Amino acid sequence: MANIIEINDISAPELEVFTKLTEKQLRHKLEPEKGIFIAESGKVIELALAAGCEPISLLMERRHITGQAQNILVRYEDVTVYTGDRDVLAGLTGYKLTRGILCAMRRPRLPSVQQICFQARRVAVLDNITDAANIGGIFRSAAALGVDAVLVMRSCCDPLCRKAVRVSMGTVFQIPWTYIENNVKELGEWGFKTAAMALCEHAVSIDDQALMAEGRLALVFGTEGYGLSQSAIDACDYVVKIPMEYNVDSLNVAAASAVAFWQLRCQQ
Repeated sequence: MANIIEINDISAPELEVFTKLTEKQLRHKLEPEKGIFIAESGKVIELALAAGCEPISLLMERRHITGQAQNILVRYEDVTVYTGDRDVLAGLTGYKLTRGILCAMRRPRLPSVQQICFQARRVAVLDNITDAANIGGIFRSAAALGVDAVLVMRSCCDPLCRKAVRVSMGTVFQIPWTYIENNVKELGEWGFKTAAMALCEHAVSIDDQALMAEGRLALVFGTEGYGLSQSAIDACDYVVKIPMEYNVDSLNVAAASAVAFWQLRCQQ
C-alpha cells in the first residue's frame, strides 16, 4: 500500500509542491528534465500515467483513497499520499475547483521535432499563445479532430501548467508534442506546407481546394489579440482565414483551431 500521511495543516513544508511553488519553479526552466507538473483528477492522472509520467506524490481527501484513486495506489505502492479532511484541503487555493485528487509528477522527456514529424500528416504549430486555457483547448481539439502532433514555440504558455492540463482534459498526454524553435521553415524539410492562420488581404479561404488537398500540412496559430507576426506569416506557404459573417472579424484562437482542424483534416 502507498505511504499515506495524514495532514492537519496545508502549510506543512512537505506540501509546498502543491501550495507554494509557482509554475516557473515547478518547471525548472533551466533544467526541465528535473521539473515537476501537477495533474488534477483521477482521469487526467490516469492518462498521464499511461503516457509514462512518473508520480512523486498525491494530495487527496481520505474518501478518494478507497474511491477514485484506489487503482492508482494499487499500482504505485511506493508513492507518498498526503490526505486530510476536506476543510483542511479547502485552504489550498483552487482545490475546490479540482476533481478531488492532485498528483505531482516528473516532467516527461519530449520527442524531437524529427520524431514528431516523421509520419505525421497534420500538425499544429503554436506561436506566442500565452493563455493556458487556450493552450489546453487547442490540445483537446487537436486530439479530437485528427491532428497528429502539436509543435509549441518557447514563447507559449507551458502545456503542462495546471490550467492547461486541466482544460485539455489530459489530451496533452495523448497527442505527441514537443518544442520547436522560432522557424517553421524547417518543416519544409519533412515535406510539410505551412499555413499561417491570419487576417490578411491575400489570405485564401479555409475551404480552398489546393490547401485542403495538401498531403502534409502544418497549421500555424498566433497569440491572442494580435495574431501572428508578419515575419511568421511571411515564412509560411499559405495564409489562411476563416470566412466570417455579421461583421465578426475573428474567433478566439482555441475556437479557430477547432474549425481549422476539422476543415483541413486528412481526407484519406
